[in-house]
Amino acid sequence: MIWTPSHPLLRFFITINIALLILSESLLSSPPSNSTTPPDPFRPLCTIARNIPQPHPDHPGNIYLQDEQLIVKVPENLPSSVSHWQALTDTGNVIAQGDLDAKDKAAPLKLGQPGIGWYRIEFLDTDNNCQAWTTAAVLARLRAPTPQDSPVCLDSATAWFGHSNPARQEYFTRLAALAGVNWIRDRMRWGTLQPQKNKFAQNTTYDSSVTFQAKLGLKVLQVFHDTPAWAVDKNLDPCRPVKRFPRNLCHLFEFCRALAHRYPGRVLAWEPWNEANITGFGGHTIDEICTFQKAAYLGFKAGDPDLIVGWNAYCWKPTQLHTDGVLANETWPYFDTYNIHSYDWPYTYLKLWEPVRSAACGRPIWVTEADRGMITKEPPPWYDLTRKAEIQKAHILAQEYTYSLFAGANRHFHFILGNYHEDHNSVQFGLLRRDFTPRPAYVALAAVGRFLAGARPLGCWSVKDKPHAHIYAFRAQPDGCPQDVLIAWAEKEGEWPQRGQTSVEWSLPSDLKINQVYDYLGRSLGNQSPGKLNAAPIFLLLPPGQTQTLPLKPPAQPCPYRTGSPSPVVLQLQLPQKNNVSSDQSKRSPNFIYALAPDQDQELSFFAYNFSNQPLQGTISVEKIPASWKLTPAQWSLSLDPLQRQKFTGRILIPSTSAEAQKGSWIKLRGNFKNLANPVLSFYVKAAKINAK
Repeated sequence: MIWTPSHPLLRFFITINIALLILSESLLSSPPSNSTTPPDPFRPLCTIARNIPQPHPDHPGNIYLQDEQLIVKVPENLPSSVSHWQALTDTGNVIAQGDLDAKDKAAPLKLGQPGIGWYRIEFLDTDNNCQAWTTAAVLARLRAPTPQDSPVCLDSATAWFGHSNPARQEYFTRLAALAGVNWIRDRMRWGTLQPQKNKFAQNTTYDSSVTFQAKLGLKVLQVFHDTPAWAVDKNLDPCRPVKRFPRNLCHLFEFCRALAHRYPGRVLAWEPWNEANITGFGGHTIDEICTFQKAAYLGFKAGDPDLIVGWNAYCWKPTQLHTDGVLANETWPYFDTYNIHSYDWPYTYLKLWEPVRSAACGRPIWVTEADRGMITKEPPPWYDLTRKAEIQKAHILAQEYTYSLFAGANRHFHFILGNYHEDHNSVQFGLLRRDFTPRPAYVALAAVGRFLAGARPLGCWSVKDKPHAHIYAFRAQPDGCPQDVLIAWAEKEGEWPQRGQTSVEWSLPSDLKINQVYDYLGRSLGNQSPGKLNAAPIFLLLPPGQTQTLPLKPPAQPCPYRTGSPSPVVLQLQLPQKNNVSSDQSKRSPNFIYALAPDQDQELSFFAYNFSNQPLQGTISVEKIPASWKLTPAQWSLSLDPLQRQKFTGRILIPSTSAEAQKGSWIKLRGNFKNLANPVLSFYVKAAKINAK
């Protein structure tokens, strides 16, 4: 696949990055400075060759297109008591039925062309009791390639679900493409790809996975979130060290540069690490996260300046402390997209993501995992949802993408395509069942991919005296045709048991022309305004510009775009893992900060990295510290060899009587390396007793 930057401003910044790595002083004279008007955050960032996706000849999961004959594979090991079958819609209506072939009960069932939708096929005994069941789906055939700027994306973890199984990887890839997905998110393990410092594995599951996805017209976002055993420091990180960042960031830089060289044209964007702020992925402090991000960004750009490097995605409730750390460490030149994860109710996104919009600094916001998990009590190995729960999850798909785009996201990745059940909380996330057969939410995703193709939010229409009616307007390209799209539903805020019980009388103004109306699965409802809304979203397609007459509340706007150039010098503080303590006891907003014993003079170990190809000389100075705290010396002089690091130490004393001791405070160091952008390190410390374990 060939892709090129599609915006002159992006090309300009790429030129700066290249110049930075060779230390061209003429292009690196501007320090991080003022804010300016942001570039279009919905711009494609990259383009690829893309055709209209075609189904796999085997039709995995009984998933077909509208103009095909629906032929359902019979599940294996049917009970002998089964004698006949029936096919039902999402509402329970029987659309087909028949007897099983007495001589060959495994013979596929031919259902003709029942139309777009999701179907449950039940296998019954002579008393009409359901003994087994499977599912099938019919999708609309896309009439145009998915737009390069479409916000509808998907987390597939193809290399994970199809581990070392190219056939399964192709199935997942085609099913994602048929749903109108633009970007797809995959996963890899650093330790598997690079088992030894100087040895990379060849022909891995990751290679075949990204090759299928790129070949079939999907843009691949890849993420890794482990450290190989050879790169860990068990002295500093005794607890799950492979889930902690490598202490020597030279290893990270070299790995990211090697990844860029290995996957040109196949992996177009990278997330260095995953949810680094939570305990399960290391429990890192915000300065550790920022320092890691800087080294990874420089490594990827050294390998391929055109790569998109996203923020290493933050998880759970966004916090001001995290945003303050991103800004204090002046990290905005080191990410092209600001990536987050969210598992909160979608209706909370607008308010919840205020710190996210600030931390993004005008860069595109990518939500690379999102869902509202649902607990299942169904047994293994399927861990299916109840029929009611399946429909509820399908209803929320369009709501999730709608709220996300309105709250400021530019790309939204639902979690997750494959059958994924978390044992520790019994939550089922998958859009597909374990044999690729679809849950209704997969068909709902295909409707979103079709009707929000290339979508940009226009606003929200709050209907007077109807607080539970939700109507959002978009400019999009359904079926390749520019149109205004309204997404509408009725719902009260609340948990799963309270949802799906609301209906609202509603209609469009009579002077608006409606081209077509579709339901949440993509089925046509004609061209008349509906008289009532309920929990199942509907899509109303109107001629371009029609929604301008509606009283729309505008969507969230990006924060001012912060300019600046990355520095090849990266500063790092290294403290033992035991010094990382939670700043908030809430599991919903995990942030780790450093704890240091009060009233004790103790050593701090710092490192300065030179990720350029020339030797550098400069100074590091203490720029900010509480007045009563002491960090000595106040300045260090350093000489840095190319692609090497140098240790420098300081001593800190935090009086227990100081006002900031218990709550904590930021300490900030700044480097001065001639005409280079000045490196910054800002870390948050409080005085507290340290657990010796």
